[in-house]
Amino acid sequence: MSPRHLISPLDFSVEELDRLMDLASDMKSNPGKYAHVCDDKRIATLFYEPSTRTRLSFEAAMMNLGGKVLGFSSADNSSAAKGESVADTVRVVSCYADIVAMRHPKEGAALVASMKSLVPVINAGDGGHQHPTQTLTDLLTIRSLKGGFNGLTYGLCGDLKFGRTVHSLIEALSRYENVRFVLISPEELRIPSYIREELKTKGIPFEEVVRLDESTMKDLDILYMTRVQKERFFNEEDYLRMKDFYILDKEKMKVAPAKMLILHPLPRVNEIAVEVDEDPRAAYFAQAHYGVYIRMALIYTLLGIGGEG
Repeated sequence: MSPRHLISPLDFSVEELDRLMDLASDMKSNPGKYAHVCDDKRIATLFYEPSTRTRLSFEAAMMNLGGKVLGFSSADNSSAAKGESVADTVRVVSCYADIVAMRHPKEGAALVASMKSLVPVINAGDGGHQHPTQTLTDLLTIRSLKGGFNGLTYGLCGDLKFGRTVHSLIEALSRYENVRFVLISPEELRIPSYIREELKTKGIPFEEVVRLDESTMKDLDILYMTRVQKERFFNEEDYLRMKDFYILDKEKMKVAPAKMLILHPLPRVNEIAVEVDEDPRAAYFAQAHYGVYIRMALIYTLLGIGGEG
C-alpha cells in the first residue's frame, strides 16, 4: 500500500482537516496520552533551506510522541553538496526513517520526493510555492481563538508574491463559507495571477489595496502579516526598497478592531514592532506553539497510528 503524503493543504478534505485539528487539540490538552505512541518511530528532517520554527517544531512534535529524529539542517551538510538528487536522497533516507519532513528551495521538490519515497513525505516548504504545515498551524490557531473560519474577513499583508504561507492559506480558507480577503501589498509584490483567477472562478470576494491603514483594517477579523523575504529577490536594491513598506506599530493598532487577531508565520524582521507583542490581539507566538500540536497530529495520522491516516 502506497504511503499517504502531505504536499498541499488541499491533500486533506475539510472533514479530514477538522479531525486533524480535533486530534491536535486533544494532544494539547492531554499530552501524556500520546507520549509513547511513536516509541519505535523515526522522523527524518531534510532541510535544504534554513529554518528555526518549522524544523524544530517537527523535531519537538516527534519527541513529544516518543519518537526519534535524524536528518540535516542545511544542503551543505548533506550529499546534495556532492550533487545527489532529491529523488536519490529520499530513496535512501526512507530506508532509515518512518516519515520524512522536507524543505527545499525549488517548487515541486517535495512532490518529486513523495513519488520516490517508501514512507510518508511532508512538504515543509518548497520555494515560493506551498507551506502546508504552516497553513495547518494557521488554521488551528484561527479555529482555537476564533471558533471557526466561516464568515470572517482575512487581511494578508506584505509579500504576497513570493510568500508561500500566504498562497497555501488562501487555498485552504477558500474552501470555507462566506470568507473574504483583503490583499495588502505594493504593486511589485501582488498575489500571483493564478491565485487571483482561482478566487474569481470560485466567486470569493477579495480586494487588493496598497495601504495598511484604518480604512483597510476596520473590517478585518484576522490580519496576517508577512515579511519581505530577502532570499526571494534577485538583487539587494529591490529588497531594500521594499522591506520597510509595511510596519505594524502601536499607532496603527489604535485604529484596528478590538477583536482582530494578528498572525505572522515568523520570522519577523521589522514588519511588526516589538511594542505590539504586548497587545492582547497579538497571537503570533501562540501560533508558533500551536504548530507543534498540529505537526504531532499530522505525524500520528500519516503513520496510521490508532487507525488514523
